[in-house]
Amino acid sequence: MLQDIVKQSCRHFLRPIVRFLLRQGVLWRDFAELAKETYVEIARAEYGIDGRPTNNSRVAMLTGLSRREVARVRDVLLQVVPQEEERTGSRMARILTGWFTDPEFTSPDGKPKTLSPVSFEILLKCYAGDLPHTAVRKEMIKHGLVEELDGGHLRVLHRDFVYSSLDPEIIRQMGIALHDHATTLDHNLDEDRSGKPRFERLADNARIPADAVDEFQAFVEARGMEFLKEVDTWLSDHQTQGQDAKTVRLGAGAYLIHNDI
Repeated sequence: MLQDIVKQSCRHFLRPIVRFLLRQGVLWRDFAELAKETYVEIARAEYGIDGRPTNNSRVAMLTGLSRREVARVRDVLLQVVPQEEERTGSRMARILTGWFTDPEFTSPDGKPKTLSPVSFEILLKCYAGDLPHTAVRKEMIKHGLVEELDGGHLRVLHRDFVYSSLDPEIIRQMGIALHDHATTLDHNLDEDRSGKPRFERLADNARIPADAVDEFQAFVEARGMEFLKEVDTWLSDHQTQGQDAKTVRLGAGAYLIHNDI
């Protein structure tokens, strides 16, 4: 049955997530509560009739929860403060993109300029929103993204920004990455979707010698960064400056596959 296949697929993609949760000390009861809240949230938001929010009875029917439990979870969800989709990390990446692509901050040959303190503040006003300038400066120096020169001038060293594995921001970014990939897959599997399927492809081979891992990783990192820089430049070129235009979030991702057989 199709539902059995869905459950098997769900078990498969949950394994790395549960592995991560166990490593971070998240217990089953915490995960179960999160799953319950998400079931109620999606059922209420996306399964209403004629565009209306779903009532408790319909949510209970869709999720298998009791109406009393649905009401309890709804009260919990009302207390949840929505998180900003754009975090410090994505803004940092946007700053670097501006520094490498905006003619105001690049030399005639297309290379990023060394910026004075005043020019750096202008860059942040254009690409960092309300992030405090001093904090951004310290963060960029801390992560080796820029080098501080005489007079407080900054020379950028890298275009790509990667957090350390224990940084809370990388955990938030992991959630965004999993959400984005799963959303694309869900869109492509939805028979009632609007628009055509979204691009989603992979290339893998289960008969690669183990001693080729490092070589493959270097290959993927080099070609992947080249591709993502092209995507980043395209997105920057098409970014609207208007306040009234309807906008959407677009992007593409890349990842390396490495599974022991």
